[in-house]
Amino acid sequence: MQRLTKQFIDNHWVESQATRRLTVTDPYRQAPIAELTAGDAADVDAAVTAARRAQPAWQALGGERRADFLAAFAEALVARREALMRLSASNNGKALAETAIDLDDAIACYRYYAGQARALEARQGRFVEHGMAGVEALTYEDPAGVVGLITPWNFPLVTSAWKIAPALAAGCTVVFKPSEVTPLPEQAVAEIALEIGLPPGVLNLVHGDGEGIGAPLTAHPGVDKLSFTGSNAVGEKVMRAAAEGARGVSLELGGKSPILVLDDADVEAAADWVMAGIYFNSGQICSATSRLIVHDSLADALYAALATRIDAIRLGDPLDAATDMGPMTSARQRQAVERYLAIAAEEGLSAVRDARHRDLPRQGEFVAPTLYRDVPTDSRLWREEIFGPVLCARSVASEAEAIALANDSAFGLAATVISGDAERARRVGRALRAGSIWFNSEQLVMPEVSWGGFGISGIGRELGPWGLSAYLEVKHLIGPAG
Repeated sequence: MQRLTKQFIDNHWVESQATRRLTVTDPYRQAPIAELTAGDAADVDAAVTAARRAQPAWQALGGERRADFLAAFAEALVARREALMRLSASNNGKALAETAIDLDDAIACYRYYAGQARALEARQGRFVEHGMAGVEALTYEDPAGVVGLITPWNFPLVTSAWKIAPALAAGCTVVFKPSEVTPLPEQAVAEIALEIGLPPGVLNLVHGDGEGIGAPLTAHPGVDKLSFTGSNAVGEKVMRAAAEGARGVSLELGGKSPILVLDDADVEAAADWVMAGIYFNSGQICSATSRLIVHDSLADALYAALATRIDAIRLGDPLDAATDMGPMTSARQRQAVERYLAIAAEEGLSAVRDARHRDLPRQGEFVAPTLYRDVPTDSRLWREEIFGPVLCARSVASEAEAIALANDSAFGLAATVISGDAERARRVGRALRAGSIWFNSEQLVMPEVSWGGFGISGIGRELGPWGLSAYLEVKHLIGPAG
């Protein structure tokens, strides 16, 4: 049992005066692995104070020097990669192969934003082309200031990298609240900050839940910008809090993403991409392509191919390299998914595969990988984010019907198009209302490409130059030329 009673503030591990304790659990062994002090408003205030004190000097340090620290972050993660993979598997429940992808993603993100910090420094003071004689206009991009970052439990170290790296590259200082469900891997962020000599107050980490840390952090007047990834319900609370003082906010929220299998697709290849889009990380991914839209002519063959692949998924200990899918990250999330399965039973949905088709491991917060066919479009399972290994499918008679059905959602985070004709797949992809659209591919994510969605899937974009821009404010100096 680890006891996480301290907050990382101003480069010191400070004992929290809060008294509430939270239990951190291994979802496979269903046993406590840590006890966490749920911090409070006093911890938040101390962290924000440290961040505000440190911000001017961090900005003045310049992009080249900030880049050196970001590159050092990446190398420190490389050195800890194997240990963090196993720690994440224990705390989060995801298979080792998936934690390896996570670590590589985080490492690539810090390296990318090291380059972006250098590029930012190089373009400061650039001239604006305009038509007014005798006048010069110079463009500068300044940091937003102190930022509050709140991340979910499904991708520890990844989502935090997507926020921390661009924020630091921009010259912002950070108060970071990781999920109380998966705090153990995120401890490395603070440990690395000390290890690489990051200046005091630049990065502060405060442990706790929404009540103790989230609410006071989003309401704190000393926070200039908020960035939140998580559920729509909490995202709306963050947005309301940001309205006080008209502070900036970025939100990466839910999804109910479609995967379209067109009539010229190869069924076996399509089945592989469908599997990757829904059962990765036990379906606990905001971009999960959980609505399968397949042409009538391929539906039966595709369902049969998917059933074979679902049967082959090896459920088990995340620390066992042979495991394909681990448990849900928490008992709470398992129960949330099971409520949808109960709704499916009430609605009489037709299951190609569900818990009746396999034996689950004797321990662990497991949900059987599930596939329903011919799901009505008014079913809650078709329209709501389940956040588990549950795929809902419908067949359609035409490409136009597939596009219309795909776009018939309040969400717009991601989508996939599968076709035997790449140009056709691109054309259909352009017609879809989503921020990230893959064609004839699994869900490839790279730091150079944006992440974010349309509609209720959020506000703003992460990753790429857009992720850096989220933490910058533009200013112009205008006056006589020369």
